Amino acid sequence: MKPILKLSLAAFALFALVSCSGNTRRVSPPSTAIQQLTVQANGDWVVELRLHNYSSVSMRFDTVTLEVSVDEQSAGTLQATPAISIGPTSADVVKVTMKPERMARIAVADALAGRRSLSYRLQGTVTALPDEASKPREFEVDDRSSLNPAPGLDGVLR
Repeated sequence: MKPILKLSLAAFALFALVSCSGNTRRVSPPSTAIQQLTVQANGDWVVELRLHNYSSVSMRFDTVTLEVSVDEQSAGTLQATPAISIGPTSADVVKVTMKPERMARIAVADALAGRRSLSYRLQGTVTALPDEASKPREFEVDDRSSLNPAPGLDGVLR
């Protein structure tokens, strides 16, 4: 075969391979995190929950059911129906109010009073509908992180 013909065939094959790979639709499990936890005067918490979509397509987040624990103390169940669409590889925040268990309230109060960090865990399910899909998918999540008292903001952990 002539060298120019070989080079042309190789270039065509590479072009075909690159043009086909551009339409990959990847649906990945989302992650959850507490962006901010604010303690209300009545002891309830306002949790600003960050939902991160790692997929290459938009996802509509319909329901969130998470068991929350702080410093290994069960705080209760965080339930939300955000009904928001989050673009590919993006995140958004929803506010959810919850009534925490007694020991979790004490753990948060102790962290705020001592100006120390507070570990937390979110474990449960997130139901999301991938863009152009016909039925929602349920994703198991088990995320851990920590919060710190926000300087100048009483009763706020970030």
